[in-house]
Amino acid sequence: MNVRSLCTLALMLSLTAPAQAQGFAGLGTEAEGFAVPAPGRALRFAEDHGPHPQYRIEWWYLTANLSDVDGREYGIQWTLFRSALAPEERDGWQSPQLWMGHAGLTTPDTHFYAERLARGGIGQAGVIADPFEAFIDNWSLTSLGTGDDAFDGLSVTATGAEFGYDLELRAAGPLVLQGDQGFSVKSAAGQASYYYSQPFLEVSGTLSLPEGEVAVTGLGWLDREWSSQPLSETQTGWDWVSLHFDTGEKLMGFRLRDRQSAPFTSATWINADGTPTPFTDGALTLTPLSETDVENRTVPTSWRVELPEKSVDVQITAVNPQSWMAVSFPYWEGPVRITGSHGGRGYLEMTGYGPR
Repeated sequence: MNVRSLCTLALMLSLTAPAQAQGFAGLGTEAEGFAVPAPGRALRFAEDHGPHPQYRIEWWYLTANLSDVDGREYGIQWTLFRSALAPEERDGWQSPQLWMGHAGLTTPDTHFYAERLARGGIGQAGVIADPFEAFIDNWSLTSLGTGDDAFDGLSVTATGAEFGYDLELRAAGPLVLQGDQGFSVKSAAGQASYYYSQPFLEVSGTLSLPEGEVAVTGLGWLDREWSSQPLSETQTGWDWVSLHFDTGEKLMGFRLRDRQSAPFTSATWINADGTPTPFTDGALTLTPLSETDVENRTVPTSWRVELPEKSVDVQITAVNPQSWMAVSFPYWEGPVRITGSHGGRGYLEMTGYGPR
């Protein structure tokens, strides 16, 4: 790690370290001086594909379930995080915007990951809304300029010490606004984010693995979210799923664990034509079924997912239970198989599971 990365890491840790008790990774920290999401704001495209420096935290988050010609399963993750020391942007080393990138590649046997850290204002990382480009070092998520929306066609690249990928993503459906027209509530106290997705990505390209290059195809899901205090101070982490059903419908759901009360849940059912139906707290149930020892932690890697109003009762099982991201704020992230009332595949993310 070079001096620049060490300085960035120190700044990022100084931003969150005093607030570790205030939600996972400090996301329950008071948002004094920053803008706060409110219902009724219409999302604007392509503007909202770009950064929102007046908000404290933001991410561009892509996952994809992939397979090769023999049916072997893979998963990839590409995420760019923006975290702000102040609600503004300035040029050069005076920029208060901090950037962090995560890339993962999962096979049934191995999980690869890498992390990048950067400071805003110096050209090492950033996002441009139109034409869309998100980048950190030599990792990029870039519009192909093939449709009315920047997310209609994208390319994504990342490399780590032992892996890499170079993929194209083509949208086969519309953007989906999560929650109340993009206003996504995260707690009983009303903490919220702006949140939308492109869950209809058809993916093709190449994975680079120690044994060589592998051609793959599959399905992708791109999430966009920004806020200044997305969690309450007592919420300790989340369990999140994005599910592609074989029938063409999709489901996004999460539960936010709380050390003082029952988990807070939310879900969006997405018809095959892209029409969303949001569900508020209590409609979705996520129940752990089995656990795995991962990096001195006990993590649930098989779940029952129930959404009775849509006759969903499925079991999701990790393709690789050891899909641990040992990065600055560690978490579990990997592809899952779906069985039960619906078949399919999807992705699972779990945060806030500490060492035993």
